[in-house]
Amino acid sequence: MPEVTTVPTHCPYCALQCGMNLRPGAAGDLPVEVVDRPDFPVNRGALCGKGRTAPAVLSSRVRLTEPLVRCPDTGALVPATWEEALAAVADGLRRTRAGHGADAVGVFGGGGLTNEKAYTLGKFARLVLATSQIDYNGRFCMSSAAAAHQRAFGLDRGLPFPLEDIPRTGCVILVGSNLAETMPPALRYLTELKENGGKLIVVDPRRTRTAEQADLHLAPRPGTDLALALGMLHLVVAEGRVDEEFVAARTAGWEAARAGAMSHWPEQVERITGVAVPHLRAAVRMFCDAGSGMVLTARGPEQQSKGTDTVGAWINLCLATGRAGRPLSGYGCLTGQGNGQGGREHGQKADQLPGYRKLDDPAAREHVAGVWGVDPATLPGPGRSAYELLDALGGEVRALLLMGSNPVVSAPNAAHVEERLRSLDFLAVADVVLSETAALADVVLPVTQWAEETGTTTNLEGRVLLRRRALTPPPGVRSDLEVLHGLAELLGWEKGFPTDPEEVFEELRRASAGGPADYAGISYRRIEQEQGVFWPCADESDAGTPRLFLDRFATPDGRARFVPVVHRAAAEETDAEYPVVLTTGRVVAQYQSGAQTRRVAELNAAAPGAFVELHPRLAERIGVTEGRPVAVVSRRGRAVAPARITAAIRPDTVFMPFHWPGEGRANTLTSAVLDPVSKMPEFKVCAVRLEPAGEEGTGPAATSG
Repeated sequence: MPEVTTVPTHCPYCALQCGMNLRPGAAGDLPVEVVDRPDFPVNRGALCGKGRTAPAVLSSRVRLTEPLVRCPDTGALVPATWEEALAAVADGLRRTRAGHGADAVGVFGGGGLTNEKAYTLGKFARLVLATSQIDYNGRFCMSSAAAAHQRAFGLDRGLPFPLEDIPRTGCVILVGSNLAETMPPALRYLTELKENGGKLIVVDPRRTRTAEQADLHLAPRPGTDLALALGMLHLVVAEGRVDEEFVAARTAGWEAARAGAMSHWPEQVERITGVAVPHLRAAVRMFCDAGSGMVLTARGPEQQSKGTDTVGAWINLCLATGRAGRPLSGYGCLTGQGNGQGGREHGQKADQLPGYRKLDDPAAREHVAGVWGVDPATLPGPGRSAYELLDALGGEVRALLLMGSNPVVSAPNAAHVEERLRSLDFLAVADVVLSETAALADVVLPVTQWAEETGTTTNLEGRVLLRRRALTPPPGVRSDLEVLHGLAELLGWEKGFPTDPEEVFEELRRASAGGPADYAGISYRRIEQEQGVFWPCADESDAGTPRLFLDRFATPDGRARFVPVVHRAAAEETDAEYPVVLTTGRVVAQYQSGAQTRRVAELNAAAPGAFVELHPRLAERIGVTEGRPVAVVSRRGRAVAPARITAAIRPDTVFMPFHWPGEGRANTLTSAVLDPVSKMPEFKVCAVRLEPAGEEGTGPAATSG
């Protein structure tokens, strides 16, 4: 028999985009087998359990294999032909637009869509539907860091340096990230950092598996990261550790930022955060005594109603100490979703055009309109951000086309979002599985998965990667590009929406050319030959840009901007009725809303359901023992899950993972108050009370003492 060859590709899950090989037809009852790919530099062959089990979702037993249309007589979703399904979607969108106007039609995308899909979805919304109402679930992931990046540096790329630089720096401050569970193959970079003599400081209200690796663990009260960063900057100034030469030569705005920090003296910061002054001083000493340093943030400080300012405060710390724009130093965001970086660069965000161009910039509109062959005046303006769009459903927005997202589980104030989805005149969902959101749709379109299609993604380093198709999808499944092509034709656009991903990417290159996220010099051929290409990359003679800002920042004068910030309380502080803080996050065996990973037996065995993590003192106070159901109640709703009692969390804080629907849905509880700059919801901080389940209103309420 001829030897079965492997196809190089990348994991469908997080923003590491770990390299893997797929061997078709060699995995028993699954169509492909995952094989190590040790030559890919990001993960060097290592994979977490989600990556290794990813082929399980390709099974016809768990995925969608034919379109579904809701029967008007029974209300059930029933199989339909593709022609019937596409006609129903086109009719629903056309009817809504005719009756209520173009902006009554909304589009909601996802950070897992390839660059080609994200680009085409944005183009489809603005040309075919002529709607301004498009955003995506990446708004829930890294938008605060993106906004802070833009304000300080003039450019947003998650990491301005490659991951390989992390082990070679002197000190890393990791804020609100549990890499050991969210990106396990990346933990090696921190392990290697320590092996090389570098120091690790972890900021997290929980003593996670990642925090256990730290030389210093700071456990602030959720929602107080801004005060913590300001307190550290105060000490940098007070102890004479400011890099005055760097500040004078390469930054602007220091005096105002300095004044803001000096109003946050250490003892005040200790009262706000719960972090003792000696630990603050130790963190400053550890960071400043190292010859180089990095601050890396994730969702902890970002998913707050002041997330942009919080990230800005950590950036200010980097700038004041000269830890930015230099080798082995800088601020970086650990982007979460598989294409969270590329997904926000090419047009599915409410205010952006391809190449990270601003939708309200006349020159940007003219350039992109020229590539698309339309009058710039016909392009709609900026629309609502993600939660604002979801909140408008059933009101000003009457129909929705949704691709690659599951807001019934992943959105804040999820019961309200579910209600808004149910109130729509028309909902169409394209997905690989029947998610909780797809189950509400009028039409469900089954689309191809990572192993069944070719396309590019951009990982957290800004490295553009290529996933190659390894197998033929089931007969009843089409790609998202084919879906958008078919809908465009039915809605009167016979050209402009190709189904070949490389053809789409070639157009994306032209549309992004000259923009902040310039892909003009990147091609499928180069990506394969070079193990990915870092943007910006202006032409094929350009080697790409693994390290940004070494010579100048991307501002008009080349200087980084200090942004003055001061601490402010969370939108919802605790009180007598809701005395405990809830924070949310992920576990290693599940991913995002769990729509795919909850269909994998091995992953479910490791993480079968929601839980409430709480401190022993808090558990004793409310009379809850290990494994007993506990009710968590906020101003928005009630969730119930078994208690997981551990001293690894603050006594005034509880933690819930957000991967599950039903009564354990953590986002039933979370707040939808938005950061005024990034429009990021405050997932990470809300006030709750705890009760033994089954005793609602009668059990002893938790107190925070």
